[in-house]
Amino acid sequence: MEEIKYSILMSVYCKEKPEWLKISIESMLAQTKKADEFLIVKDGPLTPELDRVIEEYAQKYPSLFTLIQLETNRGLGPALAYGLTKCRNGWIVRMDSDDYSVPSRCEKLLKALEQHPDCSIIGTYEVEFEGETDNRIAVHRVPEHSDEIYEFMKRRCALLHPTVLYKKETILKCGNYHKVTLYEDYDLFMRCVLEHKVKCYNIPEELYYIRINSDFFKRRGGLRYMKTAVSFKWKQFRKGYMNFVDFIVSAGSQAVVCVLPNKIRRYIYMKFLRK
Repeated sequence: MEEIKYSILMSVYCKEKPEWLKISIESMLAQTKKADEFLIVKDGPLTPELDRVIEEYAQKYPSLFTLIQLETNRGLGPALAYGLTKCRNGWIVRMDSDDYSVPSRCEKLLKALEQHPDCSIIGTYEVEFEGETDNRIAVHRVPEHSDEIYEFMKRRCALLHPTVLYKKETILKCGNYHKVTLYEDYDLFMRCVLEHKVKCYNIPEELYYIRINSDFFKRRGGLRYMKTAVSFKWKQFRKGYMNFVDFIVSAGSQAVVCVLPNKIRRYIYMKFLRK
């Protein structure tokens, strides 16, 4: 297989912290397999501090960075959808603006692609951390092989969105990102895996660190979140992506977790959904 050039795709909006953005960008610049392009979508006007961070890197690496400014905040799905169409390479690595990638992440993603050439999406495990990366809270593991990913996807998302490398052509063929509140990634990957039968693989290694804080579990509770979750999964059931039993198990369990006190919700996430 010839050497693959890849783009990094990141979306940034005004509520991000400049110091976290800097850590995120630095972790991608430190990759053992360098990117050919780093595309940042500014999802609406940013703070002066965020703009300064981005401009600093764009001026230092003018041939690497591509900046796109959206006039208004569109949300993660639409921002990534637009940015993806502008990436100059056929393979794209996702990166969130407040997380951290281990230096070998992209090299291992590309190596896995060589070993699984029939796959169009390659993901990894992720470590959830709070504050500093050595303060590990949990590890989010997902199924490794394509057939396991297919079955798992019917009840929970089997691809961890910010960890993935994916083929631009495949994502566009499957409809790109849609504006689906809180579920842009799950919606996209369900279309890819369950409708278009896209082959995928997850590297069983902790190559990505996702930042969480005290609000992480609070945001996953309450009636509003419950209604959004159940509504999304009902629509997926109506599309034929899951059967009625899968819908009841998936939506029902999430609805119960949503209405539990925050401490109990955290315990369930840590005990049953993470390791």
